[in-house]
Amino acid sequence: MKRPGSGIAARKAVRLLKWARRGSQVFFFALFLFFLVQTGFRGSFAASSDAPVRLAWPVEAFLLADPFVSSITMLSTRTVYRGLLWSVGLIAITLLFGRVFCGWICPFGALHHFFGWILPSRRGRGAARVYANKTRTWQRAKYYILGFSLLAAVAGSAIGGLFDPICIAVRSIGLGVLPGMQYITHRALGAVENVPARTMQSAADHTQDALAQAVWGSHQFYFHQVWLIVFLLVAVVFANRYIPRFWCRVLCPLGALLGVFSRFSLFGMEKNHAKCTDCNLCLSHCQGADSPQGGVKWRQDECHMCLNCENACPEDVIKFRFLPNRKSTITKPDLQRRTLLATTAAGAAFVPAARIADSLDVNYHSRAIRPPGAVDERAFLERCIRCAECMKVCPNNALHPAMFESGIEGLWTPILIPRIGYCEHSCVLCGQVCPTGAIAKITEKEKLGQGAAPVKIGTAFYDHGRCLPWAMQTPCIVCEEFCPTSPKAIWVEEVEAPVREKVPGPNGEQPAMKTVKLQRPHVDPSLCIGCGACEKVCPVQDQPAVYVTSVGESRSKSNVILLENTNYNEKG
Repeated sequence: MKRPGSGIAARKAVRLLKWARRGSQVFFFALFLFFLVQTGFRGSFAASSDAPVRLAWPVEAFLLADPFVSSITMLSTRTVYRGLLWSVGLIAITLLFGRVFCGWICPFGALHHFFGWILPSRRGRGAARVYANKTRTWQRAKYYILGFSLLAAVAGSAIGGLFDPICIAVRSIGLGVLPGMQYITHRALGAVENVPARTMQSAADHTQDALAQAVWGSHQFYFHQVWLIVFLLVAVVFANRYIPRFWCRVLCPLGALLGVFSRFSLFGMEKNHAKCTDCNLCLSHCQGADSPQGGVKWRQDECHMCLNCENACPEDVIKFRFLPNRKSTITKPDLQRRTLLATTAAGAAFVPAARIADSLDVNYHSRAIRPPGAVDERAFLERCIRCAECMKVCPNNALHPAMFESGIEGLWTPILIPRIGYCEHSCVLCGQVCPTGAIAKITEKEKLGQGAAPVKIGTAFYDHGRCLPWAMQTPCIVCEEFCPTSPKAIWVEEVEAPVREKVPGPNGEQPAMKTVKLQRPHVDPSLCIGCGACEKVCPVQDQPAVYVTSVGESRSKSNVILLENTNYNEKG
């Protein structure tokens, strides 16, 4: 017999769990943002300091615990990267409690949950909301994306990282949202500083300093073609107006992978259909569109374990417990076999189709300059998940998401753009935050070549037609001064060259010739490491007079400069 008050106590417990879930979402989203902010380096690379420069926090922790990232890298490389073993813990939690990650932990899911709440939805109340939360056929799409990504990984590409929710959150918020907020805040506080009131000016100055030290650094960061990344983020967030939790229900491959494992979970729902009054309050509050209403079977693979249905049910029809009766439960994803085969086949065919026009033995584009410590191009594309952690941590804003410099398969992988920022000579932070080993965790000594050859990411070349000392007889040695190698890879040749000047004459100023002493720069390719410092500081605007390409990089045995001595036979 049911004890009096036991139902009330159970309802109170469920309400407490509901608020605990909300607190968990806020906590993990705040933790994610904290790690993302801490990815920005604010220290110094002063030569006087011998201590290695490292970040104080495990900023890649969410990515290391991501089973989808672990799966695609394991399939593409046929090895398990040690740091990704943390994802086994999340799989174990899923086997116990179902998709609690989606409802309680995922920062990208929390973001969509929040915007789905504040945006004026077209399906916000009544019958429209009930209809929107019913299980729909388009929820299969995430399983097809999962199949495509896994088969592409088997073929040797981690292209599935484009769809991982943690990667998307780091990439879009770290490269687009935070720099955008910095720009807007800087302009707004700059306007306040111009107000003729000392108190307001002082407050604006202190706010600028505090934000620079704690949130986004001392200078504004810009990222190549980031508008597309931000546009896609806005698009999927705005889609919550039409389909609640659009990303989570329709597109998320991580959610699909966890849904596959959740079929074996020990915790689940029981429904008493006989007592259901069809009030649809459970369906109105459902986050996963998993059919909690009476008269139909519950979709365990779609449930986010939000517990809203049990909390909303006035008849105590719904109960979540361990080892539930599964008579009214569907555990397998509802998929069309032919569509699944077609999408997985497309994933397997994607890699050879993407590589058919180019060879990975050399880079697709001369400007596809990879970070120091990057493995060879084929292995790099097997490991890089496009998470953008390396771009966010780069202290000089040198790393940027590629468009098609490395082909379609290299979309949003990191490349160096020296005109925006150069590779700091002793910095190895990009390898420290890389979660998959696409960028090796080299030390400063290995990068600088102390005891071995230094790490080269490219080689600098001169355009004599644009170089001031070469083309215009104008003194300039900026590139040589900023070259960080020892001995310097850029050396100068002292020459005397004729130059025209205007002198007074009987009919006004007339051109005359004079001789000037110049220092014309040259590159020693055996010493150049391709850091891009020379290109960054070149005073010639638009196209610089010195530029860096990927040729000569250490990681490739074929993308090299061939310097051979050739003997010529003289014929008399």
